[in-house]
Amino acid sequence: MGRTIIEKIISLRSGKEVKPGDIVDVSIDVRVARDFGGANVVKNILDAGLSVDAPSLTFFTFDCNPGGSDQKYAANQQFCRQFARDHGIRVYDIDMGIGTHIAIDEGLVRPGDTFVSTDSHANIMGAIGAFGQGMGDIDIAAAFSSGKVWFKVPGSLKIVLRGIPSRDATAKDVALKMLEDLGAHGLLGYCAELYGEYIDGLGLAGRMTIASMCTEMGGIIIIIPPNDAVMHELGIEGGEIVTADRDACYDRVLEMDISGLSPMVSRPGHPEDVVTVEEVKGTKIDSAFIGSCTNGRYEDIKAAADILRGRKVAPGVVLKVVPSTRKVWEKCLDEGIIKTLMDSGALVGNAGCAGCAAGQIGQNGPGEVTVSAGNRNFTGKQGKGSVYLASTETVAASALAGYLTTKTDIPSEPVVFPKGKGFPSVKASCKDVKMVERMVLRGKVWYIPRDNIDTDMIFHNRYLTITDVNEMGQYTFDNLQGFEDFARRAGTGDIVVVGKNFGAGSSRQQAVECFRSLGISVILAESFGAIYERNAINTGMPIMVFDPVEGGFEDGDELEVDLIHGRISNISKGVDMKGEPFSDVQLEIYKRGGLLVRPC
Repeated sequence: MGRTIIEKIISLRSGKEVKPGDIVDVSIDVRVARDFGGANVVKNILDAGLSVDAPSLTFFTFDCNPGGSDQKYAANQQFCRQFARDHGIRVYDIDMGIGTHIAIDEGLVRPGDTFVSTDSHANIMGAIGAFGQGMGDIDIAAAFSSGKVWFKVPGSLKIVLRGIPSRDATAKDVALKMLEDLGAHGLLGYCAELYGEYIDGLGLAGRMTIASMCTEMGGIIIIIPPNDAVMHELGIEGGEIVTADRDACYDRVLEMDISGLSPMVSRPGHPEDVVTVEEVKGTKIDSAFIGSCTNGRYEDIKAAADILRGRKVAPGVVLKVVPSTRKVWEKCLDEGIIKTLMDSGALVGNAGCAGCAAGQIGQNGPGEVTVSAGNRNFTGKQGKGSVYLASTETVAASALAGYLTTKTDIPSEPVVFPKGKGFPSVKASCKDVKMVERMVLRGKVWYIPRDNIDTDMIFHNRYLTITDVNEMGQYTFDNLQGFEDFARRAGTGDIVVVGKNFGAGSSRQQAVECFRSLGISVILAESFGAIYERNAINTGMPIMVFDPVEGGFEDGDELEVDLIHGRISNISKGVDMKGEPFSDVQLEIYKRGGLLVRPC
């Protein structure tokens, strides 16, 4: 039987013929830590007494806070610089831009390679037919020190896009349509291969846009095999491309009709809540943002400049533009695009991640309505306001109009804000470790029957600079409506029970560590976000996937969880449920207290 692309790449980098579900050690070609997470990576390496495996394959990229405007970010960046100097590691510093884009543009990653980073959008490497994966601090520390990570081979889906969108639609609109059809966890745990006539004609920038949105669909990665034109863009002539066999076995083959697709937009709070721009046209906006790893390429910014040229941003509306990399910035400068943007009234920032990481321009205030070309609009993710997601063309058009609209329906006179309305409301080596022997856990239930609880709800990005686990617990769930007081009320040994796709979104390790800090004994979920699941396993935090039973839980019930056999017993109700037993890898890591713990 033939193999899929992901099966071929992992087989090559593991030295074994693999199939979905296999857990293997994968050799990593490029290992990256950012200024977000980088300090924790270094701290983990130092605390575990580890060395760096291959400095020439190891990098730091400072893209979250290019200005170092936050003191803790600045301290973390300097901490990483010092470590890099001592170990001969190259730093792509605050002047260079988004790390994943640098890895592609600088040729660090080539088709068929493997790449990991403390960036949940590292799977953007699928745009060039490579394997990229966002991982937490412990995983990246392990990759730095050994050159390998353990990985569970995902199942594969084949997605075929049928038809051609309207002339007004872009790759971002196609990505949003896919998100609408698949939902926030439609690709959960899967590698998807993407094909179709539209994809065949799409350049590198458009492919990166779609690939970067995979995380918002819950997927491991969307891989788009590069054609000759894309290989030429990459500056690679005659290189080998990993392709699926004709008789490759897929879990499912999905066809999506994008014929005549019109411009789309995600409504605030949920990237998967997608409608046509037409359905929300006229919604007044306060601000607009163009940038991020999804839409910060030269092609994106040029498309926006073509719409803005000779016009002015609507009075009272703030337009912020952040190119993805220094090279993009310089090309836009050389071609007069930066001047066009500034003449229109836009603020152009340093190359980097911008508002996504809360470290640069792009954040909004309470009550502020933003239309953004980014990839996420989780509540609180980009500030205290509300965020619509759209293409760069829609963002530029809306900035001119003062309300949500498309580039084909920009009014001759912008809508202005009414007056008098007031403000809207709004250093160790091995350790003498006692192996964990407790395999049956008992505790009181916190029942939160919600799906897609993301990492910003669990541990908000304003606390990302915290590295002391003891400080993390107090902030647990303080951005989850109705559970803001969870940290004050939770007790040692309590059990958290949630719905599907728990931990969606960011790769932040703190969203796991905060529960450990509080003494939560185990988290039960119908499914976990892919990165979150790895983070929990690697830190030794017990988690288990379970099959729900109607009426199985209420707040305060006493629960017993058998980690070895996957048995879940509600003692209070006399109800038994089936859970997924710990795998050998999970059990070993749990017993010794974490992936990086090395008993003497």
